[in-house]
Amino acid sequence: MQQYIEFFQANPILCLAWVGLFFGVIFSMIKTATLKYKNVNAQELTTLINREDAKVIDVRSKDEFRKGHIVDALNVPLSEIKNNQAPALEKLKSSPIILVCKAGMTSSQAAQLLVTQGFENVHNLKGGMGEWQAANMPVSKSKR
Repeated sequence: MQQYIEFFQANPILCLAWVGLFFGVIFSMIKTATLKYKNVNAQELTTLINREDAKVIDVRSKDEFRKGHIVDALNVPLSEIKNNQAPALEKLKSSPIILVCKAGMTSSQAAQLLVTQGFENVHNLKGGMGEWQAANMPVSKSKR
């Protein structure tokens, strides 16, 4: 025990960094456990589409969407979700919805917004289109 005390006294910054990392990991685990939406990978997304007729919503800009998106995905930019101006989504309130963006961060914001707007079955694609394409999954390109 005496050696630990000596180590803490000799290396206070290192010890504070470890304590900060510990609490950061605990906070991250608690936050993930209490999310009201579920993060899914490419395989789970495919299963949701095939078994539960889930609808894929791409929250990227229209230009990014045109360059490549998941087959049969709807393009509803995050700005429309923030302003609650997405009439295409209203009929999907109880249906499974999977949100997709470039890397998974913007779609997680959109997922949180949709949950607060009363959507019941919301999912977020982990890693976004980058992970989807890395898994060699099909991508469709719009001409318009």
